[in-house]
Amino acid sequence: MKLELGIGQRTESVEIPDQNLTDVLTPNPMQYERMGEEEVRYALEHPIGSRRLREIVKPGEKIAVVTSDISRPMPTFTAMPAVLDELYAAGVRKEDITLVFALGSHRKQTEEEKRHLAGERAWNEIRCIDGDPEDVVNMGTTSRGTPVDIVRVVAEADRRICLGNIEYHYFAGYSGGAKAIMPGCSTWNAIQANHSMMVREESHAGNIATNPVRQDIEEACSMVGVDFILNVVLNEHKKIVKAVAGDVTEAHRVGCEYLDRLYAKKIKKQADIVIVSQGGAPKDLNLYQTQKALDNSKHAVREGGIIILVGSCREGLGNPVFDQWFREASCPQDIIDRLNRGFKLGGHKAAAVAQVMNRASIYMVSDMAPDFVRSIFMTPFATVQEAYDAAQKKLGGNADVIVMPYGGSTLPQVENA
Repeated sequence: MKLELGIGQRTESVEIPDQNLTDVLTPNPMQYERMGEEEVRYALEHPIGSRRLREIVKPGEKIAVVTSDISRPMPTFTAMPAVLDELYAAGVRKEDITLVFALGSHRKQTEEEKRHLAGERAWNEIRCIDGDPEDVVNMGTTSRGTPVDIVRVVAEADRRICLGNIEYHYFAGYSGGAKAIMPGCSTWNAIQANHSMMVREESHAGNIATNPVRQDIEEACSMVGVDFILNVVLNEHKKIVKAVAGDVTEAHRVGCEYLDRLYAKKIKKQADIVIVSQGGAPKDLNLYQTQKALDNSKHAVREGGIIILVGSCREGLGNPVFDQWFREASCPQDIIDRLNRGFKLGGHKAAAVAQVMNRASIYMVSDMAPDFVRSIFMTPFATVQEAYDAAQKKLGGNADVIVMPYGGSTLPQVENA
């Protein structure tokens, strides 16, 4: 069978014998009742665990609408017209609304990036700013020791409305919900304290009930207070196919359940070879982002198997600490040991990659220089076909294969595991 995989702005093809191909993990078929802005408006009209937004806010109140930055696929420009209409229907003035981009530990954005994310209407009608992690209000400390330092414009608002998209997160379980506040509107130190719990066994994609990272995030959020959320689920083409609105926890959980119906993929057993792609640009710009697909693929590969990771990574590793930890390591275990000695943002993703390397060999098809790929303990290949042929030669002609064309979104789950 011939398959196409996205890499950057192009596709790569690979031919796999039918008898070797166990499964191709694409999103589960779903019937969408509504899409895009129509679905957003429907969610706002039918909130979960909450009154309508227009019944919550009042004239004269200062409103902070928190949304994702450029590193996330949340289509804020699609959601904001409906959100603004709800606020205006309550009598809220334009000058009392601020759209705050939750940067977390990410870089500041350009004016062009902010304008693109906000959409023309919001950009022209209300204030649109990056959250400033240097100007925060301390609102206490969680029971797990995470300082709740929140961007001032958000902390001091009368009402906080959080937007976001829900997808699998490799140690917080799922994105969305309270994550807009923590880590979105927090400081480096707070994020580091929260993320240090990623090493615990319960901190993994798809787990929310017993996940200490998510529990800490939601405790921090409860100390700040969120009045309303609007979260969306995107299909593989980044279009809104589901929106949930209302209570920060109840609405979020409904969105997570929908995500599972769309993207959780049951497999009978783990495969010898897993071929995984982020799906192409923009999600495979660097290895820091492509790591999400790699981490999901570890659930599909057997111990001692091979993962063929397909991602452009034309900007390299994408984070200076991530890069440093690889350069200063003599083997993957060095990185894991370093994290155990002391947690550091950026290094945490290097350790996550190293943990996958301890499970399986990684063959890398990318736009990075071959020598550089070797220096980060992966085996470089020019094409997916060459990588697959080499993997089959190493593991034998009967090696079975699972392909994940949208690896950052699909989560393999072994049946009866």
